[in-house]
Amino acid sequence: MPQFFDLLVQYSPLMLSGLATTAWICALAAALGIAVGLVLAILGGTGFRPLSWIVRVYIEIMRGLPILILLFVLYYGGPSIGLRLSAETVGVVGLGFYGAAYFAEIFRSGFQSIPKGQIEAARMAGLTGMQITRHIKLPQMLMLITPPMVNQIIILIKESAVLSIITVAELTKNTTQFVNETYAVIEPYLAAALLYWLLVEAVAQLGKLVERRVRF
Repeated sequence: MPQFFDLLVQYSPLMLSGLATTAWICALAAALGIAVGLVLAILGGTGFRPLSWIVRVYIEIMRGLPILILLFVLYYGGPSIGLRLSAETVGVVGLGFYGAAYFAEIFRSGFQSIPKGQIEAARMAGLTGMQITRHIKLPQMLMLITPPMVNQIIILIKESAVLSIITVAELTKNTTQFVNETYAVIEPYLAAALLYWLLVEAVAQLGKLVERRVRF
């Protein structure tokens, strides 16, 4: 055990570097997913049938596609069509557009929770569709969608472990390097599990703070 603590101290920069990479990739992917998901939810709710159909097809494809397949297509298949992206960029884009389908469904359920009477009253008052979304729908639904949004971000964090397969030096990848160089197995992965838990717990606590803010 003392030898392991010595190894842990020796490899702590590698582990923390992996944690930092996981954190910034997931933060950018979540921001991208939320932005794209909001656009999809708005476009899907326009009532224009062809546009709604396109949005629905995108959502169903992404929800039925394993994230690893999407990453392989972007990272290994991209160069064949002239799309050359770094592994980190593929991680952000892949996780972001994958998560966008789930965020879109969260936004859609939030939009549907707004009483129709309020929407009709806003239209009679002369508000445009964008104004209704910005001033009526979004403020009211934030309290309802914050918990599932936080949960989806946590899911993205845990799914980011597959980025190690496309050579992203994130937490799982660096932990595997730790294992391969020291031949220790249980302790390094337990340390990685603890770091993942700390990151997830930080997101959960931030979500609770946001939820309290939007509630009052």
